[in-house]
Amino acid sequence: MPGAIVIDHPLVQHKLTIMRDKSTSTQGFRRLLREISLLLCYEVTRDLPLTNITIETPLAEMQAPTLAGKKLVFASILRAGNGLLEGMLDLVPSARVAHIGLYRDPETLTPVEYYFKAPEDLSERMVIVVDPMLATANSAIAAIEKLQQRGANNVRFVCLLAAPEGIARFKNAHPEVSIYTAAIDERLNDHGYIVPGLGDAGDRMYGTK
Repeated sequence: MPGAIVIDHPLVQHKLTIMRDKSTSTQGFRRLLREISLLLCYEVTRDLPLTNITIETPLAEMQAPTLAGKKLVFASILRAGNGLLEGMLDLVPSARVAHIGLYRDPETLTPVEYYFKAPEDLSERMVIVVDPMLATANSAIAAIEKLQQRGANNVRFVCLLAAPEGIARFKNAHPEVSIYTAAIDERLNDHGYIVPGLGDAGDRMYGTK
């Protein structure tokens, strides 16, 4: 689908299938989410700029590649985004972290903000926004608007699952932001959940209802 990059690596698809299964335990779901986030992070950071520095190996001096510029910012949309955040920090432990507290009003499905904390120099860093589900896209759009108001100008969005309706709405609001996802599902139901989906990612991760 235009506007979304599907990460179809076999390990990603295998782990996602287990996560979708309603019989998967809370412990198993949480572990798989952390594992799959490492693979998603690998793909979304594939084109980070590099520069060469001089180092000495045990045998010789050489020019070796290292990341250029300031460190990344991972922006987690609370609370479910933290499941992806933890695995990504395993891969990029030096990254800065932003937290964006949003919940979806059950009647209107619109996002309500209750918390925001981010590094001050967002304009100088790539910001990777993480949330397991891109359903209506309301929360993702609101989170990115907030980050852009604080100066972010290089933003990417990473999720496990996306609905076609959410992708279309997201790209209409933020055509400059790339979406990385493990799968694009069929549709949204009347309650704004992705079908077939995997249920509520936050509830499954934390064992709540």
